[in-house]
Amino acid sequence: MPDYSRRSFLEKVSMVAAGAGLELTAKGAFGQSAGDRPAQAESVEVLNPRHRVPVSMIIDDSTCLVNLAYYAIPQFQHVFPGRYKQPWRSLPREIPDTFVREFGEWCHEHGVKGKYSIVPYPACVGWMDRELPGWTRHELEQSLELVRTLMMPDWDIHPEMISHTRAIDTKTGRPYPEYTDDFMENWNWTVGKSTDQIADYLAYALRILRNVGLPCEGITSPGGFGHGALPELSKATLQACRDVFQTEIPHYFRDGYTDERSVMPLVQNARGLTGHDPECVVSILCCTDDWFGGWDGLVPGDSDKFITEDLTKGRLVEVIDRGEPAIFFGHWPGIYFNGEEIGFKILKDIVSRLDERYDNLIWMKLSEIARYWAARELTSIQTDGASVRFRAPFACESFTIGLKMKTGRPWFVSASERRKFKRVEKPLQLVSGAWASEGDRALVCFDLPQGESKIEIA
Repeated sequence: MPDYSRRSFLEKVSMVAAGAGLELTAKGAFGQSAGDRPAQAESVEVLNPRHRVPVSMIIDDSTCLVNLAYYAIPQFQHVFPGRYKQPWRSLPREIPDTFVREFGEWCHEHGVKGKYSIVPYPACVGWMDRELPGWTRHELEQSLELVRTLMMPDWDIHPEMISHTRAIDTKTGRPYPEYTDDFMENWNWTVGKSTDQIADYLAYALRILRNVGLPCEGITSPGGFGHGALPELSKATLQACRDVFQTEIPHYFRDGYTDERSVMPLVQNARGLTGHDPECVVSILCCTDDWFGGWDGLVPGDSDKFITEDLTKGRLVEVIDRGEPAIFFGHWPGIYFNGEEIGFKILKDIVSRLDERYDNLIWMKLSEIARYWAARELTSIQTDGASVRFRAPFACESFTIGLKMKTGRPWFVSASERRKFKRVEKPLQLVSGAWASEGDRALVCFDLPQGESKIEIA
């Protein structure tokens, strides 16, 4: 985006809508439908996984080899001649795989997880599943293999639309001839488009990544993509991810808030929860702006905005302390920062400070967070004497609940087994198959199976 980050732009859009008096109903913000919801007993509280606070990092504008900022800025400037005055020729055209390896290995060592974009046709330079002019075919294949082997175990892979710049005609694979904001992915291309039209566009991007062995459970919208078509974007994500990858629980990242609003994931378009093919889509919300180094890698960021050196303040502190997922984001060019790696150094500060302040965090990929929230909101929970009965449309690891329990111990019961939970001394020791006392309630952690199961107190 021009004078502020693309997520700041989205926040401003949200604030304008709120100022205009738009009603946020049970259907969700801006008309997205929450869909069906089952009954859940008030005496049972679904807690965060393992009674910890999820943390995740979102990386935008990343792809293989191409520094998106170098190639995107002149295209943006062509549409908006009065803006985008950055010295783009001074930027490197490449973000090398040596940096990807350094970054990925460090994150794996420190348990950092999240989402990493692979733009399929970055700034119309070349195709991930064909050729990337300026690099050899071997270099492209090596770069893709690095993503598959190093990044994918800890990071969800998302297409960030097709080009992240010009809108592509999916019938021809070429950019539309119109060179205006109505035909730029970051701006108005989705305005007035139907669910099927947007789904076709998303599926085109997803198929390119499928062709190179990069499975995706979600998508990332670049800039204002989806503005003016939020209900359609939500449904289209569900439709496209299921069509291309048969994704059970699709998710998407588009919005973020840095004010007092909740950043809990939004489970949308849920239906068929008791049938053989339940479905939903999850909107992932980030809680920060890009305070790493910007989308162009030209303005250094600030670690203290995430968490201060004395560990007492910062946006992540605010969100973690209220128990909501702390999902922060930055742009790949700013993390690389033209070889100076300023954004990467900021990430190292953040992780070190979080480790020093907290012992109750759990790093998760976006797909893992989406699955947990889908199970959290869409599982039917009923109490029956000394038992709690579950009917889950989706299986979920480390599902954690709190319930009143004065005596006895919990047992897990399903159609195939009956086993007792192992007691641990402290809630922070919870793992799947364990329980702990906290005041007058029991905290129970288990792998929730799809279908019916129950916990008995005996």
